[in-house]
Amino acid sequence: MEPIGVDHVAINVIDVPASIDFYTSVLGLAVRHDRPEFGFAGAWLDAGGQQVHLVEAAMPPSLGQHFSLLVANLDAVIDELREGGVAVTDPFAVGRDRQAFLADPSGNTIELHERGAQG
Repeated sequence: MEPIGVDHVAINVIDVPASIDFYTSVLGLAVRHDRPEFGFAGAWLDAGGQQVHLVEAAMPPSLGQHFSLLVANLDAVIDELREGGVAVTDPFAVGRDRQAFLADPSGNTIELHERGAQG
């Protein structure tokens, strides 16, 4: 097997409409309109060419699972989110990169990741 990329991540959420609002209004993702009817509530979102699928289902225990959104200016993103009332951790370095974390309305952890100087 030789994967060529990640097509999407799917996360459980408690309330699909509240989650759509958070991911679109707060985090800037866009709703995709090509999701078929699966017989359960959900949504497909676009995150800069990658997809996040929301599935209305019970939340699993939080054991460190998360997904990461790549951002160009972590400090500006943190300031914008905090001004909107979103709790975000202080940024910290991981090698040359920097990251911070927040949670969606269902409690899913989301990493904000800024790539550093390569060299």
